[in-house]
Amino acid sequence: MEVVTIRELKQRACEVPGEYGVRAQVSAVVQKTTRAGKPFYEVRLADAEDHYVLRAWNDTPGYEVAAGLDAGVFVEVSGQWVDAGDFGVEAKRWEVRELTKEEVAGVLAGGDELARRQAEDYAFILERVTSMKDGRLAGVSGLFLEKYGERFRRAGAARGYHHARRGGLVEHVAQMMRCALGVCGAYPDLNEDLVLAGVLFHDSGKLWENCFLEDGFVMPYSESGELLGHIAIGMELVNKLWRDLMESDEAKGWEDLRPKSEEVRLHLLHLIASHHGTHEFGSPVVPKTPEAYVLHHVDNIDAKMEMFAGGYETAALLAPNIFDRVRPLPGNLVRPLGKVGEEAAE
Repeated sequence: MEVVTIRELKQRACEVPGEYGVRAQVSAVVQKTTRAGKPFYEVRLADAEDHYVLRAWNDTPGYEVAAGLDAGVFVEVSGQWVDAGDFGVEAKRWEVRELTKEEVAGVLAGGDELARRQAEDYAFILERVTSMKDGRLAGVSGLFLEKYGERFRRAGAARGYHHARRGGLVEHVAQMMRCALGVCGAYPDLNEDLVLAGVLFHDSGKLWENCFLEDGFVMPYSESGELLGHIAIGMELVNKLWRDLMESDEAKGWEDLRPKSEEVRLHLLHLIASHHGTHEFGSPVVPKTPEAYVLHHVDNIDAKMEMFAGGYETAALLAPNIFDRVRPLPGNLVRPLGKVGEEAAE
């Protein structure tokens, strides 16, 4: 039986129903009741790239199996997988076994392609930070990566809509930096160093709001994340790092530098505070500088592009070239126009 990732399972079972095995961590086991009053279990599975909800009905052998599962355990679920229409991919006649330590290590590492991509993205972020001309922005950014790089590399960019995977925040930040560099190239009056630092720190509070545990794919909720949110946490983090930076020997050479260090700190904080764009979406202030406006839109562009990409992979095909809606995108997806000379996607 072929062992696949959750994302591969969703793709393949929709196209070719068959027998597959999927290795993942049980993130939760929740008992629920149908409208008819019959009990069932939802076994929530997660791997390096995606999530899946396995349902165990009370009239199937899987019901007792699900009742005996604990959150946090790594398992292989094998069985017959089919496309159940509106309910997505569904398992039939499935079995579960616990993974060995060696198999767990393989699941935590993720697929080769994902690991390669995230390693390249992190290296790109490091390169952009070290190339900043403003030593203060380079310093505070480098201090962040030095102190919290490991945590950064296992944080998700969100809980559901986009980059909601271990290491997803690194992918999101790196791609935003690439996009921001293009915008700054088109508008040379922008402060490129400030924009890049804003990209790095805009979701830094998610290291405490959306961070996966060291040994798995469970993203626990935190009291600080609930009470403050990632914007407030990110601003507090920058202030702490900035104070540490200003106490360094290097900071003595910045006393006569213009713009003044306090102005740089204030503008960086504004980028974090305003990156959601509007009050109703959680920003305490709206973007009031060109750099803040660019950051807001670059953030939105990358999030939406990730939603489109995921939708084309997993959304149901409603008609030729038309896919079911992926929320929060506003309507059904339509296959994009191919580039000249390229074969059309099936």
